[in-house]
Amino acid sequence: MNEIEILTWLRGPGLQISVALFALGLIFRTVQNLTIGMSKNLAESKGSYMMPGMATIVRRSLFHPGTTHRGYFTMIAGYTFHIGLLVTLFFLEQHILLFKSILGFAWPSLPPAIINITALVAIAALIAVLLHRIMDPVVRKLTDYQDFLAWILTIAPLITGYLAMHPIATTYQTALILHIVSAEVLLIAIPFTKLSHMVSIFIARWYNGALAGYKGVKS
Repeated sequence: MNEIEILTWLRGPGLQISVALFALGLIFRTVQNLTIGMSKNLAESKGSYMMPGMATIVRRSLFHPGTTHRGYFTMIAGYTFHIGLLVTLFFLEQHILLFKSILGFAWPSLPPAIINITALVAIAALIAVLLHRIMDPVVRKLTDYQDFLAWILTIAPLITGYLAMHPIATTYQTALILHIVSAEVLLIAIPFTKLSHMVSIFIARWYNGALAGYKGVKS
């Protein structure tokens, strides 16, 4: 297969397979997390489940007094990466055209110069997170191979996408192939690695808040 044939397959069957596995995998993870549920409370209820659970999701997504320096770094780097990634993903013109082919509608794109900045900011944040994992003795002990795998899978589409926009040591077609492959591998891997936290983190926070709300205490 030549480069054009590879690109055609990646944009067609390859994309369909990766999106299907991503969607089915996330549905499985969500159902799995929800069916674990909470143990039956034998004590008398002193509050409700729903609103305390929702409030905990919001509260634990914000900075709050008492956060350690390690916690501040984690939140700042995390928000920086996620904002840079989402802006790059949803406001690059080529990505919008892809979404339009799937969803049937589009939205305004941002100038390439801004996308360059957001992509580089996201890459820099991921590198900072990796260095923090390696250098901080506590975080290093809590890190396993899945954390490094998740890091590689996440940064690969950003780097290959940037190289596709600025071909240096390779052709545009080759860089684009690497970008699409890395993005589709990421989609397939998300439900089956620690990257599934994109769903499970909200479920876990809701459970914590709901349990505290039932007991009438603040999570």
